[in-house]
Amino acid sequence: MHAHVVPDRFPPAGTRASAARWPSMDHFEPGRAKVMIAGENFRTVSEQCWNPTRRITDFTREGVDAQVISPMPELLSYWFTPEDGLAFARLTNEFIASLVQASPRHFYGLGMLPLQDVDLAAKELGSLRQMGLLGIELGSNILGASLGEPRLLPFFQEVERQGLAIFVHALHPTTKDRFVGPPGLDNPVGFPTDTGLTIASLITSGTLEQVPSLRMAFSHGGGTFPFFLPRLEHAWSGTWNGEPPDPSQPSRGAVRQALPRSPTAYARKLYYDTLLFDRRAIRYLCDMVGTSQVLVGTDFPFVPRERPVGKTLRSVGLSDDELEAIAWRNCLRFLGLDAPTA
Repeated sequence: MHAHVVPDRFPPAGTRASAARWPSMDHFEPGRAKVMIAGENFRTVSEQCWNPTRRITDFTREGVDAQVISPMPELLSYWFTPEDGLAFARLTNEFIASLVQASPRHFYGLGMLPLQDVDLAAKELGSLRQMGLLGIELGSNILGASLGEPRLLPFFQEVERQGLAIFVHALHPTTKDRFVGPPGLDNPVGFPTDTGLTIASLITSGTLEQVPSLRMAFSHGGGTFPFFLPRLEHAWSGTWNGEPPDPSQPSRGAVRQALPRSPTAYARKLYYDTLLFDRRAIRYLCDMVGTSQVLVGTDFPFVPRERPVGKTLRSVGLSDDELEAIAWRNCLRFLGLDAPTA
């Protein structure tokens, strides 16, 4: 899980309204390119992002057999006009589908859709299956709106109906105005905060209650969410440290009235990757949501990665069966695929 791709080229911008942030590729040397957005180098990438042969060679060397690939999050482009967003999504999805077709044993694909127009995105869902893609990647917010916003519910209902998977990746955190310190705090501070907020919104809005079969996974171990889940659980049930609530205390208020099930029950239906950088954090995540909901995440080929993949996971103290589940079985279940028979 959690492995990104970038096409090796982009067509010209569709309309002037989207041109300012329409990406282009500056191939400044063989096998390397600058992803240019708004006239600046957003990120320098290697051919690992678009060359399947090079990619497979490199991730196999790191101990990986197959990847679930999805767009580099900045490509989600919710700031384009809906029409340009649709055109850009289609070309990106076609590129991802081409990688899957080139080596279906090594790649499972997730596409993208123009969520700046919910109806348009819902109508386009059917094209993903036709391309051989198994789901979509979403940002942790859509132009500042959490994923629990009621206007997004029809989209999630259609995703559920079609049996597609959703991978949510942190994007443009909405808390940036409160950062104090050096540049570069988006990733270590903003990403986990924004992801935690959006998971909470999916629960407290009642969205997850209305799409009980929807399969959703979240980057970076769900960000801050697992760490404030006990407080949310207490607001619903009064439970403290797993013990029954004190009957002498007032009955629960608005959270209990809004949700027919506990926050933990919803949390344990979601999936979370292991990109947490510390075995203690992975252990806590497993304790809170169950090892059946945890997936290996690498962020290939971007964040400097541990080698071999899973080194930290193997230090957590899990059983061989739990490690095998996290390594691949849980991921197949998230994607809606059957595990291979012996």
